[in-house]
Amino acid sequence: MKIEKKIQKEYFDKIVSGEKKFELRLADWECNSGDTLILKEIDENRNYTGRELEKEVTYVSKTKDIKFFNQEEIDKYGWQIISFK
Repeated sequence: MKIEKKIQKEYFDKIVSGEKKFELRLADWECNSGDTLILKEIDENRNYTGRELEKEVTYVSKTKDIKFFNQEEIDKYGWQIISFK
């Protein structure tokens, strides 16, 4: 499956450089090994910049132990950590 997600410039650049090889997202959508994650860069106003990249998902781990979103969203969805190559 191909999945499109927005990503801020600072994280987009780290993935492009090869420094960042994972993505931490709220688990409010389904993602599995073998899926293609299409990351579309957004600017500070959340507008698309036109840059995007595709990454093959190699591993997905879900948890509810990380505090980043509000507790209601975490309780409802949990987290997913996405590794890609």
